[in-house]
Amino acid sequence: MEMITFRLAADTDADVAALVALYDGAARWMQGRGIDQWTPGERDAEHFRLRIKQDEVWFAEVGGEVAGAWELWWEDLPAWGPQPPVAGYLHRLMVDRGRAPAGTGRAMLARAERRIAEAGRPLSRLDCKSGNPRLRPYYESAGYRVVGEQRAKEGSDGSRYTVTLLEKRVLGPGA
Repeated sequence: MEMITFRLAADTDADVAALVALYDGAARWMQGRGIDQWTPGERDAEHFRLRIKQDEVWFAEVGGEVAGAWELWWEDLPAWGPQPPVAGYLHRLMVDRGRAPAGTGRAMLARAERRIAEAGRPLSRLDCKSGNPRLRPYYESAGYRVVGEQRAKEGSDGSRYTVTLLEKRVLGPGA
């Protein structure tokens, strides 16, 4: 298997276009399998430019080509509400199904968890739509545990939906 490398996304046209394409490709893949999570076109260039400016957006690359990406936020009010600064929040873990080798998603999770620990935060948190039958077991098998539900998360279109909240300890107590 080729080595996966990681880098921060930059606010360039090329990086932003790659993020939009990854998102739309992942959304089409999910929809093609009856998974109600994302819709193509739902996250545009402005969304990714804002995330790059406010948080961190990371690429996974294989052989110099983009194979996946994720967003790392330092707070997540829509899903988790006000919280002390004890976690990093993962969003939009996405892979290019045609380019990413098996295990890329897990490698991205591990790198994100390492980044959160490097920031001195003991918890990695994420959420997924509660009706998604594949993501919750995927995250649980990666060591995440369900810690609750947010029944009224607001979508970008103003709709409300329920998400399952999951977290994983990435630093030991007192670290």
